[in-house]
Amino acid sequence: MFRTLFTLFFVLRITVFSFAQKSSVDTGKVEVVQDYKIRELLNKHIDINSKAPIKGYRIKIHFGADKNKAKEIKAKFISKFPDIPAYEKYDQPNFNIRVGDFRTKLEAYKFLKEIQVDFPSSFLVQDNIEMPELKQPDKK
Repeated sequence: MFRTLFTLFFVLRITVFSFAQKSSVDTGKVEVVQDYKIRELLNKHIDINSKAPIKGYRIKIHFGADKNKAKEIKAKFISKFPDIPAYEKYDQPNFNIRVGDFRTKLEAYKFLKEIQVDFPSSFLVQDNIEMPELKQPDKK
């Protein structure tokens, strides 16, 4: 008798518990309650990190004191590789032309080998790079 009563009680308890859970899950809505300062901190974190320089690599294709020669080499590079950005920087007394925004040394080295035919004195340098543009996948 005691076993039967215990079993019946146990089965009823599990049935009631499972129905109680089912009714709370059926709504399918989640409400997030948070302090507005959390959102402010997240936005501040995003703002600070967007301004931080990104370490990467560029390829220096020219350095010299002649400004016209530097502009000529930059124009030659842009005409051959229009998709790769070129940067002109003046470090007294030289004009430097650096190209590319490569996140890894391997990427930069691969491109260096490609351009060394046209720019034989080019070499890799570590530099702060611009954030590369993300390309959207084609929707088909």
